[in-house]
Amino acid sequence: MSLFTLLGTGTGLGHVRGCYGKDIRNMSGIFRSLLTLCLTFVSSCIALNTQLVVSNAKIAPDGFAHDAIVVNGDYPGPVLTAVKGERFQIKVKSVLVDESMNKSTTVHWHGIKQRSSNEMDGTAMVTQCPIASGHSFMYDFTPADQSGSFWYHSHYTLQYCEGLRGPVVIYDPLDPYLDMYDVDDTSTILTISDWYHVNAYDITGTDNPDAILINGRGRYEGGPPVPLSVLSVMQGKRYRIRLMNMACKPSFVFSIDSHTFTVIEADSENTLPLAVDSVPILVGQRYSLILNANQTVDNYWIRTNPNYNTTFAGGLNSAILRYEGAPRRDPIHRNWTISNPLSESNLRALESPTAPGLPEAGGVDVSLNLVSVWDDNIGRFLINGYSYTSPTTPILLQLLTGQLTASQLQPYGSVYTLPPNKTIELSVPGGQPEEYHPFHLHGHSFSVVRSAGSNLYNYYNPVRRDTTSNGVGGDNVTIRFRTDNSGPWLFHCHIDWHLELGMAVVFAQDAGDTSLGTSGAWNQLCPIYDELPSIIRNGSES
Repeated sequence: MSLFTLLGTGTGLGHVRGCYGKDIRNMSGIFRSLLTLCLTFVSSCIALNTQLVVSNAKIAPDGFAHDAIVVNGDYPGPVLTAVKGERFQIKVKSVLVDESMNKSTTVHWHGIKQRSSNEMDGTAMVTQCPIASGHSFMYDFTPADQSGSFWYHSHYTLQYCEGLRGPVVIYDPLDPYLDMYDVDDTSTILTISDWYHVNAYDITGTDNPDAILINGRGRYEGGPPVPLSVLSVMQGKRYRIRLMNMACKPSFVFSIDSHTFTVIEADSENTLPLAVDSVPILVGQRYSLILNANQTVDNYWIRTNPNYNTTFAGGLNSAILRYEGAPRRDPIHRNWTISNPLSESNLRALESPTAPGLPEAGGVDVSLNLVSVWDDNIGRFLINGYSYTSPTTPILLQLLTGQLTASQLQPYGSVYTLPPNKTIELSVPGGQPEEYHPFHLHGHSFSVVRSAGSNLYNYYNPVRRDTTSNGVGGDNVTIRFRTDNSGPWLFHCHIDWHLELGMAVVFAQDAGDTSLGTSGAWNQLCPIYDELPSIIRNGSES
């Protein structure tokens, strides 16, 4: 019997709950102590097992019916929750039938480092072949040393823009901030996503979303006043809001009228508490914010101001914060001016805050400068002169068959081999076309020693995260990490159309590590996928 239970949450998000079946924040001290003891022997006492069925459906989250991809029949996909140290065994089954959205699929676990389980990262043609329609694959991994806010999504072509995305939360029974909030459960998760009324392949670089959805609900200009998502609170209580940008393109400025926040997490990494009244959030980023419900009982607008449009008329780009006892109606307009926005350069890592390497310029083992430009001649992005294109053989499989040098690995020019247990510094200058880009690194968190919008280098206590902006002209965003996780890891712009157009590289770490391994089921993915008609593999699914 599955240790997960699929539940409704009243927030627009379904929930697949881990084996403890209750909110960690509300556990008694005795239960948390027993759980901590259990976590010491996690591999033998805890396991998770569930299934995600990926299918096509016509849905109308903003009132406009459109063909999409759903997970277990829902959009967004169900929330997956677990406790730190739990093993994930998630069977992903594709029953997709609409070739315009691709019938094969993968699932990437965004922010989960996959230590010693690179083959479970879910990145098409980097760590696996896609799962063909009519087939399934068991993702089996244990993020033993991680907790916080994550999400899952397809990492195959433009597929997650069609709907294959959902949140993941790993609770920590020893969270250092437990005493700062009263409620932390699925009702306090807020996901932001963009929604389009056309197929993802028909969207151009200048097209804006038709709607912005919060927890899968939203309105579009000229559309019906469909019900918005509601975050329900009780006056006097403190809530841990887990904010996740699961969009394919836009960034946002998040705020709630008449309320302020304390930031305690960035991309599943604890931060020193920081008071703000608004939060810029890029594609792929996550934050935990403590909200004190200390205002008059009423309804208040939750605002997600996208980087292309500032209107909130008629409930666009919005959801509702509703105090218990408030009438069930849209909020009134309030003159609320934000004046203390979050700046990444002000965030500080809570644990082990020092950046790897020496606290000085050049104090690393390997330095790389990654310059991205747009090439009008080929209509693609280049990084250091090369545009990333998916190889015909997954890079992990190339490594396992003895192709160990950058000159051997495909795609040529886009794979960088890195030595093990070294400190790496990446400089990613800003100023490319379409302003800033949210760059995400698989398999690692990194220290942001120079943030976008700043010319200062902080080697002593920078924020640690897995997704950051490269900024605009004049910026030279600089990050550091250790090569302590063998395998090929993608580093890419998380605007999905930019990835599709080549804005990515792969870091093959410790390419000769003989401990890299695969399962029998993993070994069957490529033979099954390769047997598909070429029009499927190389046509609509290219």
